[in-house]
Amino acid sequence: MNILLGLIGFGIVVFVHELGHFLAAKLSGIEVEAFSLGWGPRIVGFKRGGTDYRLSALPIGGYCRMKGEDAFRSALERNASELPREKGSYYGAPAWKRIIVSFAGPFFNLVFAFLVFMAVYGSGYTVTTFDSRILLAGEVDGPRASGPYAAELAGLRSGDRIISIDGEVVEYFAQVQETVSMSGGRDIRIEVERDGETLELVARPEREKASGAGKLGVYPMAEPLVTLIEAGGPADIAGIRVGDRLVEAEGKPLAHAQSLQAALRSEPETLDLLVEREGSRLSLRVVPRWNQDGQAELGFALGTVDWRVEAGSLAEAIGMGFAETSRIVTGTLRGIAGLFAGVDPLKAVSGPARITVTVGETAARGFRDGLGEGFSVAFSFLAMLSIGLFVMNLLPIPVLDGGWILLFLFELVRGKAPKPKNIFRYQSVGMVIVLGIFLLAMAADFMFFAGR
Repeated sequence: MNILLGLIGFGIVVFVHELGHFLAAKLSGIEVEAFSLGWGPRIVGFKRGGTDYRLSALPIGGYCRMKGEDAFRSALERNASELPREKGSYYGAPAWKRIIVSFAGPFFNLVFAFLVFMAVYGSGYTVTTFDSRILLAGEVDGPRASGPYAAELAGLRSGDRIISIDGEVVEYFAQVQETVSMSGGRDIRIEVERDGETLELVARPEREKASGAGKLGVYPMAEPLVTLIEAGGPADIAGIRVGDRLVEAEGKPLAHAQSLQAALRSEPETLDLLVEREGSRLSLRVVPRWNQDGQAELGFALGTVDWRVEAGSLAEAIGMGFAETSRIVTGTLRGIAGLFAGVDPLKAVSGPARITVTVGETAARGFRDGLGEGFSVAFSFLAMLSIGLFVMNLLPIPVLDGGWILLFLFELVRGKAPKPKNIFRYQSVGMVIVLGIFLLAMAADFMFFAGR
């Protein structure tokens, strides 16, 4: 089911991209021979205005086939000096129209993302997160061999409440995580509240080599109060209830939620907890569940808060949608730049298989919290994926839309199209680059699914 949801979600993003090409071609007077929802054999469809609108067997995106797209191949086979300019064909259109058609696909992905974010903020959603008070990772995990974390170097202290980053108001800890993750290797201005005073500090989050994400070195300073219980999970089986306060773990007092990690470092088979409930203290034993990353899953959350995010008006929803779209475009560009700054591409890059599975798992988790929440989570993820497609397709790499735009701009400035054999050489370079990226992504997917 997850894979099916992933294929449908991934297909929506690709279909939106092809819809952009289709509408731009129609408006430019270029004849579209076929416009398909899905790939593979044609199942059903109809013809109108010279276009075969079809539903195909595989629910993976779609395609837009324009008249004369194969003219390049035939001109190359005949060793022609120029491309045929048949009326109504792709290459028969002026270069500026072909630029519009090429740009329309990625542009529709960007518009789709904006509309999704606008709708999500307009309808509202609930974030289960933590307060924005922080706890230095060095105080929980101990000193690192590589030196202090970025937070310590910046002068942050445990108990500080982060109130803004780079001028953007911070209301809960998830906002800190989101901003820091996309700020690896660059300075950020952090405004904190400390002992009734407001201070502004400058930090430079480290860029993790595995993912390219920024790392500040802070945890949320959460109370050791049980706020969520997984039905049938280890905590539920042990008799822990929402509202319980954890007092001790393995005989050691718990000052805050992160103190529990110290008791889990030795990977114990059982965890003895002292719990305070309605004025009484109970001794309970939990059997941790260990995941493939070696992390304990106890089946409860400590100190979380539910934060409602919702625009107050249509204008505010538009503004929030635009801001979120801009933020993710910027973050995506930084992520691509990070691939040339020492990041491990086998860990930072995802291929189509991993993306499909991630889309499906994200959607499935969202729908477990309700239909509305499921659509909100699933489409927010698709919007981020759509922005990735927008950015990647506009890179000036031959074969991609950005590469075609560059070629048509050259034709527009020069006043004459390149010879077919020169276009072939140009495209061959692009094919090598794209094939290399594809093989890298496939290798990254293989290593991910192999647990490496």
